[in-house]
Amino acid sequence: MKTLAAQVITPEDLLKHWQGHRALTRRVIEAFPEKDFFEFSIGGMRPFAKLVDELLAIAAPALKGIVNRDSKPYTEGEEKLIFKAQYLEKWDEATEEINKYWEQLSIEDFSETFNLFGQYEFPIIHNILYFVDNEVHHRGQAYVYLRALNIEPPFFWERP
Repeated sequence: MKTLAAQVITPEDLLKHWQGHRALTRRVIEAFPEKDFFEFSIGGMRPFAKLVDELLAIAAPALKGIVNRDSKPYTEGEEKLIFKAQYLEKWDEATEEINKYWEQLSIEDFSETFNLFGQYEFPIIHNILYFVDNEVHHRGQAYVYLRALNIEPPFFWERP
């Protein structure tokens, strides 16, 4: 039988934290004008649509891989989305998938090592924290884009 280390945050609170970030990122996607979502960039960074492609390729597929212990390789942008509304729809679908797969995790799973995408062999909790960190990082880039476009981004602390 495994002995669990002291718990700082419950799985339910961690999911709520992650989904709060996802809700904020969704509002950032909504704030972009259609054309700029796909084309605007600064300093050689990818347009926000490309960053969202990455976020969509990581969150739900990675969590599904963790739950099923399937380390198939990372793939991005297989589905060619051409409208911002399609991204929002995919975002919402991924949010539901995350909720579905999250329910299948046990508290013991978080400390197990898993080779995510066959490349990243870390404890599952580290991978999940990376998903959140990566999203925050790319959302920060989007905030710079929005400000450069003279659009006030959503307040970063307003996460449901």
